[in-house]
Amino acid sequence: MLRAAAATCRTTSPSPSARAIKYFGSDAIALSSQGESSTSEGYCYEAYNGASRERLPVVFVIQNNGYGISVPTHQQSANTRVSANYRGLRHLEIIDVDGTDFFDCWRGMERALAYVRSGEGPAMVHAECVRIGSHSNSDRHELYRDDAEIEAARARDPLPKLRARLLAEGRFPESVIAALEAENRQAVERAATEGEASADADASKVSTFVVPEPYTGEERPGPADGEKIKLREAINETLHAEFAHNPKAFLWGQDVASKEKGGVFLVTKGLEAAFGPGRVFNAPIAEDYIVGTANGMCRFGDDVRVVIEAAQFADYVWPAMEQVVEMTHEYWRTRGQFSPNVVIRLSSGGYIGGGLYHSQNVEAIMAHLPGCRVVVPAFADDAAGLLRTAIRSRGMTFFLEPKFLYNQPFAQAPRPGAEHAVPFGKARVRRPGRDATIVSWGTPVHWSIRAAQKAAKDGFETEVIDLRTIAPWDFETVAASVKRTGKLAIVHEDHRTQGFGAEVAARVSGELFEWLDAPILRIGAKDIPIGFSRILEREILPQEDDILAALLGLLRY
Repeated sequence: MLRAAAATCRTTSPSPSARAIKYFGSDAIALSSQGESSTSEGYCYEAYNGASRERLPVVFVIQNNGYGISVPTHQQSANTRVSANYRGLRHLEIIDVDGTDFFDCWRGMERALAYVRSGEGPAMVHAECVRIGSHSNSDRHELYRDDAEIEAARARDPLPKLRARLLAEGRFPESVIAALEAENRQAVERAATEGEASADADASKVSTFVVPEPYTGEERPGPADGEKIKLREAINETLHAEFAHNPKAFLWGQDVASKEKGGVFLVTKGLEAAFGPGRVFNAPIAEDYIVGTANGMCRFGDDVRVVIEAAQFADYVWPAMEQVVEMTHEYWRTRGQFSPNVVIRLSSGGYIGGGLYHSQNVEAIMAHLPGCRVVVPAFADDAAGLLRTAIRSRGMTFFLEPKFLYNQPFAQAPRPGAEHAVPFGKARVRRPGRDATIVSWGTPVHWSIRAAQKAAKDGFETEVIDLRTIAPWDFETVAASVKRTGKLAIVHEDHRTQGFGAEVAARVSGELFEWLDAPILRIGAKDIPIGFSRILEREILPQEDDILAALLGLLRY
């Protein structure tokens, strides 16, 4: 049985679906059909390499018509027969066919399917085709193709070639072929008529199927005097518990399954030993492939849950952004027929002296994308509860782990109950107060609490709200606090300009203006790359002293 898993160069590669097919023992075969110019994209190599390395059941069809819009193949590829670029990939069977010859294409596909069914690995069918017309309505191909070339392409039109051969070999009489052609024309005209007569889109339903309904559990924090666990331990224990809970949960990423290592920060330690290499395994250093694989794996069943360490550090997730964006609109694009049930874990943020490539914060960019959730825990029990909710929920969640807090004693919390689940979009008041409100999330929550405690020595009581999730975020809790205090400061680690704090400030000022007694303050990182020097890092990232100074100014306004 042949099942299409992906069809264009701008969607998830079929290798992920093929991995699910292989793991679950299905007889399906994944299919990719793409143009030759798309293979210039790095993620195509990642897909071919990954499928070859794992001997996955997938057929890659490359339709080479000689042009990427107006750019000829010799300006796109080292080999104009682009399949030659991949002959070094072990286990990849490469089959070259004449894409204008129906029977040669049939033989090539039969050979490819036989090879894939043998279990030896994937196959690539490279079809030499022609492009008779322009790339699109807006493309004038006569501007870059001469008349002779266009006429030569028309002469290789596969439909007239097939018709002439069928007649010459006596396979069908003229009357049968003519009848088929007439029937096909009628079918196309009928479909066009039905399409033109169909109703316009219903604008009232535009907001449906943006994000699936999340799992609804119950917060079950541990007793105040109970054994405390670190944030890193809470994540690790929750992963173990959820993988035991759901046998169709999977995890992969860079270094996540290297014997006793378990990731750069040992967050996934012991998972491979507990659940086996079929469910927990290392991925290539190919972030696009890691994320795309998760999307494809989910397509095999709505009960499949995938947790990925999309990059060793949040700083390295950018090569995967095309797959990330693709995944965020899958649920809306398919009108709820498909939900990418993926948790994207990233160790995020600074305060560790990591410099430019180990200290970035990506929260505002991810929160900007419709269709995904973004959570940022500041304490161990919230990390456990939010992760459980994320894994059990349908849909896509960015789980940003402030790596500075992994082993910090002040981020510890009593070990929560076994089914502890924190709802998305529900803030937590960390410190009650009457004189001002601080809204924060992640590492700066701790600096905010300390600043509020110091301000209390001057007689001011500041309420500190930990949002816990920023997409969605808890406006109701913030609004109730601002209505009491009349003053608001927003503190986040990300850069101040266009940081998520701007969204909070905009909504509060727009809906609660009459309750405000002072301008809203935003405290964030300076708009400067994060320096490696601890001196520079301290100057760039928001510190306790920065928050205290701004808070006292707000309180005395």
